[in-house]
Amino acid sequence: MGWFFTKAALLTFGGAYAVLPYVFQGAVEHFHWLSTHQMIDGLAQGETTPGPLIMVVTYIGFVGGWTKALFGADSLALASIAAAAVVTFFTFLPSFVFILLGGPLLETTHGKLKFTTPLAGVTAAVVGVILNLAVFFAAHVLWPAGFHAGFDWPSLLIGLSAGLALFRCKAGVIPVILGCGAVGLLLALAKLHLS
Repeated sequence: MGWFFTKAALLTFGGAYAVLPYVFQGAVEHFHWLSTHQMIDGLAQGETTPGPLIMVVTYIGFVGGWTKALFGADSLALASIAAAAVVTFFTFLPSFVFILLGGPLLETTHGKLKFTTPLAGVTAAVVGVILNLAVFFAAHVLWPAGFHAGFDWPSLLIGLSAGLALFRCKAGVIPVILGCGAVGLLLALAKLHLS
């Protein structure tokens, strides 16, 4: 986990949105630390908090430590806390190294075209990565059981309503999130009651 999240941290030049598809592939598809649904829950949780989205990695470490029972079945909580701590530490370690070692060097590049031009290309690539993450979110929320299964119409309606409230009606983000959460909770309770 430490090595994987150190590598992931080296990809965060565009922020958390740029690295989360890579983290998803590693944590869910390659190492199987958590399921796709657990990852979507963690990403949704990260979107609702004022903290940095990259803190989703702590959640991934916690769930991964629990599901893999690193210290045995009797120590699930301890394994989860240890894994979350390792993941968090190694996610931020490269940043501190870059700041301490590379900060002074970076200051000398201000205004030099040969250094700023490549960064414009990186910015364009990051926009594409963020679009990829949006498509990833949509695919896993609208088709939660995969493309072969049914389409989740209530999620689409909630998403479209949220977009309309935010962009057309200029509603605040917090009320929209709370409203969508309330509607989702009511739908889940109704589904539970009917089954």
